[in-house]
Amino acid sequence: MKNPKKSANAEKQRRFREKQKALGKKLIRGYVTPAAMENYKELAEKTGWTDSDMLSNSLRITYAAYKNGQIRLLNQWLKEQDLKKKKQAASASPQSVPSQIEETQSEVKNGNSKGDSAQ
Repeated sequence: MKNPKKSANAEKQRRFREKQKALGKKLIRGYVTPAAMENYKELAEKTGWTDSDMLSNSLRITYAAYKNGQIRLLNQWLKEQDLKKKKQAASASPQSVPSQIEETQSEVKNGNSKGDSAQ
């Protein structure tokens, strides 16, 4: 015997999908990059848009840029932002630690360690 709750839920979902189709809406799925997810979180926080609003507005804005000959400019801006984020991440990474170690070793060798200033 089937679980009545499961079949009721499936029926409710079916009705919801039919209603959305009747309103002219289409379900679109996809995966987003980590960078896009950061953008999504910030926009959702600042605008209060739902997933549907976010996707619809994103598509409309991208289409507007395309129709107004601005898609190349939009893509260039996105690439520049990605480069800025990569540079910021690289400057905050532990790659700068070796130079800090060398400076500390040099100070200790010369008797100028930072802990000696209290004497």
